[in-house]
Amino acid sequence: MKHKHKKEHEHKHVENPFAETEEAKGKEQSEKGEEDLLAKLQEDFDNLNNQYIRLAADFDNYRKRQDQERASLIAYGAQDAMKKLIEVLDNFDRAKQVIDNTDEINQVKDSFNVLYTQMFDNLSKLGLEIIPAQGQEFDPNFHEAVMQTPTSEHPENHVIMELQKGYKLGDKVLRPTLVNVATQE
Repeated sequence: MKHKHKKEHEHKHVENPFAETEEAKGKEQSEKGEEDLLAKLQEDFDNLNNQYIRLAADFDNYRKRQDQERASLIAYGAQDAMKKLIEVLDNFDRAKQVIDNTDEINQVKDSFNVLYTQMFDNLSKLGLEIIPAQGQEFDPNFHEAVMQTPTSEHPENHVIMELQKGYKLGDKVLRPTLVNVATQE
């Protein structure tokens, strides 16, 4: 009886010769799947990296174009302003010739007034505006108080006198108006 039991026991330990090849096939398929996944991830990474490089180059080109356009606008804007001011210079030359050839003060005054008007008109076309001050309430955004005068003739904190004109271009103050401001006596 012992012998029979021993044979059964030996029979139980016999291994399947095909089991190793099936296990190897499973490992091979698993490794192949991992390699495929890794290759797919690498391909996706390379595609995204190439898109990033193209996008960065496009943005750099865009920035350079914007810089060129900004420089061009400034240059052409100055060119337009200069053309308008050259006309004023021409009139200064004409006025100088009139002054050299006349003793008439009224002709000099008329020439000066024409030049001033032309200069201001040309600058106004470019957007220059005078900042109003006389009689206005003092505004530190537009006015610079260089004097304060105690008075009862004017409301407190109002401009009594404009000492130098101020100018703005659009919303930007180029130069504040220098003013004398009323204070309480």
